[in-house]
Amino acid sequence: IENYSRYFSDRKEGERPFTLIDFFPDNFLTILDESHVSLPQIKGMYNGDRGRKTVLVEHGFRLPSALDNRPLMIEEFMELQNQIVFASATPADRELELCNGVVIEQVIRPTGLLDPIVDVRETLGQIDDLIGEIRYRAKKNQRVLVTTITKRMAEDLTEYLRGLNLRVRYLHSDIDTLERVQILRDLRLGEFDVLVGINLLREGLDLPEVSLVAVLDADKQGFLRSRSSLMQVAGRAARHEGGEVILYGDKVTDAMNYLITETKRRRKVQETFNKKHGITPKTIYKSVENIMQATAVADNYSEQRYDTKFKRKGSDFDELDKQMAVEIMRQEMLEAAENLEFEKAAHLRDEIDKMEKELEKSF
Repeated sequence: IENYSRYFSDRKEGERPFTLIDFFPDNFLTILDESHVSLPQIKGMYNGDRGRKTVLVEHGFRLPSALDNRPLMIEEFMELQNQIVFASATPADRELELCNGVVIEQVIRPTGLLDPIVDVRETLGQIDDLIGEIRYRAKKNQRVLVTTITKRMAEDLTEYLRGLNLRVRYLHSDIDTLERVQILRDLRLGEFDVLVGINLLREGLDLPEVSLVAVLDADKQGFLRSRSSLMQVAGRAARHEGGEVILYGDKVTDAMNYLITETKRRRKVQETFNKKHGITPKTIYKSVENIMQATAVADNYSEQRYDTKFKRKGSDFDELDKQMAVEIMRQEMLEAAENLEFEKAAHLRDEIDKMEKELEKSF
């Protein structure tokens, strides 16, 4: 259908496609939740689609008209908007520019809960210190999130903690969505006490049972330890009345300092409001039934899984020429590297090497 959609909709070459937005009334309102993530995703949709289809067209698997069956460019998307609300705990510069300085802070929570206390501790003896914190909270039936900066460190830490009879699981990028939900459900239900991850403990996780977030190598520079990343990770401890964030590092970076300063500012506002209105912060614990209902999608997860290898788009082209699949994966590898998704790029590189060896044998 993508070869002919331009003709069916009577569009000229290069003309924007029709979308659901065209059916909205004139006074519609767009709310972009987690806009620091969703806005760049909207911006990248066109380039991602174009990159995939250009390879297909060049190799004769699609007609040139297929290029016009596409997502909107970011300029086209913005031109169609009437009013936009960007919702984010860590808005990027782009949103702040687009809203012309019209910013409303939502610092007060209905539960009266405060932002977590942020504590900086040196890296010397950090693992022993972390183990003590884990055991302290496990006795109180609370949960702990630990975020590392590399996959290898996360794996090694998980094995080490497991060897000390601590109930721990590891959340990594090879785990599919349904299993991920099941792991988070088990964490909330108390099947284990500690969840170790890399960049998977950020926005969108509502875990009121978590009272501690430990950030290893917090003083390392990079995307995983940026202002927004640290603020989002710290937010996972903001659902608990005793929430705390421990940053392990030997120096205080600008990102760490921002988190500490901003958290203190917010806590002061929250404490003043609570005192004025006689509110006592209280964690909202959900019943087992509520947790099971909220994570019902995990019931569809089958234990009979395929190998946890990275699922590449090239897998969809089994009947096409293998050389074609290599070209597609190479394009995706370059895109992943540009987006700093190095783990994904490495997976694709290995798959390309494997397929190229198969091609050599066939010739």
